[in-house]
Amino acid sequence: MENQRRVKEAADEHGAENIVVIIGGAEPDAAGLNAETVITGDPTYAGPLTGAALNLDVLHAVEPEFKEFVDGGVYDEQIGMMEMVLDVDGIVEEMNRVRESANA
Repeated sequence: MENQRRVKEAADEHGAENIVVIIGGAEPDAAGLNAETVITGDPTYAGPLTGAALNLDVLHAVEPEFKEFVDGGVYDEQIGMMEMVLDVDGIVEEMNRVRESANA
């Protein structure tokens, strides 16, 4: 709930077009739920983003689009090891599904 509040405050203060949310959840479903929340609002109707479609850009830390913008050494040091144990393909699929669904 605290993260939802912070995201909403950042979007209000800086404008949704200036915010990109980076998700790091380990499970595809959890990552998808987090992405859906910052795009279309909290689907659980429990947090500050209930009914708040912020339409924010969102990436997962293991998506290629995110990796392009991060220093390779820093990425390897901070995230690289996790790529070996996470379902990267599943996470990327889920993130794409959520973004496509939001844009439909």
